[in-house]
Amino acid sequence: MSSLAQNARNARGFYPERSTAVESRFDQVAASYIGYATNLFWTHPWRFRAIVERVNAQAGGLSQMSESGIAEEVLKAGTALRSEGLTLETVARTFALTRELGERKVGMRHFDVQLIGGWVLLNGMVAEMETGEGKTLTATLAAITAALAGIPVHVITVNDYLAGRDAALMKPLYEAFGLSVGVISHEMDLGQRRQAYRCDITYCTNKELVFDYLRDRLVLGKRSGHIQRSLERLYSSNATADRLRLHGLFFAIVDEADSVLIDEARTPLIISGKGDNSFEAEVYSNALRIAKKLEMGRDYEVDFHRRGLELTEPGKERLATLAKSLGSIWKGRVLREQLCSQALSAMHLFIKDRDYLVREGKVQIIDEYTGRLMADRSWEQGLHQMIETKEFCELTTQNETLTKISYQRFFRRYFHLSGMTGTAREVANEMWAVYRLRVAAIPPNKPVIRRRLPPVVFRTSDEKWKAVLDRIVRLHREGRPVLIGSRSVAASEHLSSLLSEAGLPHRVLNARQDSEEAEIVAQAGERGQITVATNMAGRGTDIRLGPGVVEIGGLHVIGTERHEARRIDRQLFGRCGRQGDPGSHESFASLEDDLLLVQKDSIPGSAARHSGRLDKGMGGFIGRFFATHAQRMAERNHFQMRRDLLKVDESMEDTMGFSGLIE
Repeated sequence: MSSLAQNARNARGFYPERSTAVESRFDQVAASYIGYATNLFWTHPWRFRAIVERVNAQAGGLSQMSESGIAEEVLKAGTALRSEGLTLETVARTFALTRELGERKVGMRHFDVQLIGGWVLLNGMVAEMETGEGKTLTATLAAITAALAGIPVHVITVNDYLAGRDAALMKPLYEAFGLSVGVISHEMDLGQRRQAYRCDITYCTNKELVFDYLRDRLVLGKRSGHIQRSLERLYSSNATADRLRLHGLFFAIVDEADSVLIDEARTPLIISGKGDNSFEAEVYSNALRIAKKLEMGRDYEVDFHRRGLELTEPGKERLATLAKSLGSIWKGRVLREQLCSQALSAMHLFIKDRDYLVREGKVQIIDEYTGRLMADRSWEQGLHQMIETKEFCELTTQNETLTKISYQRFFRRYFHLSGMTGTAREVANEMWAVYRLRVAAIPPNKPVIRRRLPPVVFRTSDEKWKAVLDRIVRLHREGRPVLIGSRSVAASEHLSSLLSEAGLPHRVLNARQDSEEAEIVAQAGERGQITVATNMAGRGTDIRLGPGVVEIGGLHVIGTERHEARRIDRQLFGRCGRQGDPGSHESFASLEDDLLLVQKDSIPGSAARHSGRLDKGMGGFIGRFFATHAQRMAERNHFQMRRDLLKVDESMEDTMGFSGLIE
């Protein structure tokens, strides 16, 4: 706990952030082994008993106090935190006050396991809490304690809806401590963002936060001290300090930490400006026309796992021959091969209704982790324009990169970093190796009684969808609510059409209906309700059971395709059986699913194709083994991509540090 107080004292200067030194390979390996060896000690449950005992010991006295008495105790707690630091005694007193005021102001009383979660966050770890255990309320313990100690707090969520919802829900509790609360949303201007970031506690999404940080980097330019910036205000009406959004990176609580820090860390975040628009539509059309004449396996190789594509030597020669009759732009080998590679990527790696939607004549990217639209984002290096040409949309101006950063490099700049999620144990080693974050498993408040049905793998997609439909029909007759998860908009709409043909009323939640999310999720636990959803239902949503649903078995969740990480499947299945409620889940897959299709040449894949039925007996065992193998291979590939990106990022940070530039 002393580290947080020490970090707060060190967070001085014009734009405080931690400077991270690039570690040698030896240091990284050594740290991984040391972290693995010490993780069991640091995260053992006995280390958290003291905070629960101290808080519970104060419960009786606080519950008898009047509002004015509680207000006096809040003032004393803030003074103690600032003068004595975050000791066990001062934190326990603040936690006890937070629990008491939580019950009085928002009607929620922190469970003992949530006290443990708050203590874990203050100790700079990731709290792994079962879905439905109340991470939103848990975060208030650490946020209030840090804010009362004078440390600005960022509570980071995965979308605007959750940021706004959580801030509004907990605002009365924060205000009872005299703390200000801000929310960052996409439509805010500079003034509104500055005001929100200057609150004691700010709720924001990971993408909005990092892009605001990058915009500040563009404003700052080369590094300079806080004295120069302060003097600048005396003679300039447009001082740099007045154009900045953030005012430093102090304390971050990352909700859905595995999604933000691991899954989304494969791709850097980039701010672009209007660049060269010399390429006309004809160039992209020619590139697509030539790409269609090339043969996969002979002229180019596609790595679907890593979303990579490479021209072979025969392919490069054939490309040169096909481009001879075209304009001068095709004469240069490097540019010619780049254009062709982008065209092939647009054809094979970026699929409509999976990776993007075409809405009102514009290509809009779908976030692969949340299923939500990112209307203001575009792919770089001409890929976006290539996809626009492919979809016969009006061509937008190509952008050029102004600044970029990875999540790994950004979040390591916080003086104090912590997180919460329902699924972190699978990536505990990576959390430590990259962010120096230990993972602590928090026990559930009530025993989890959800039932897991055996997973099933079918030979074809048609067989799979027929089995899914049959299962939904049987459950609907029983009156049980059903949530069906899919990986793409196209898959959710295909299932929707099957349900409509069968005469089954249902709701669809995907990137086309994102504005209706709250209403759809609120009704998903009602008797007889059928909800089809993409990844949007897998993070941060709470499905409450309607009257009579508990008695018939609770919510049933069906996964219709394995995700590229087992953790995402666990998040989806965690929608049922929350807080001791009954529930059940099962997964369906087929050898024609995208994830399994790219593993068709593997040994278990060959065994599966030559066995009998894959939905029962030995065939069922082989099919399940094949699906698990495909997931593990995808996880391994994604880990390698994150590792490669981190290496490039660390090299860039070293170069920037030498040159004196920021990003």
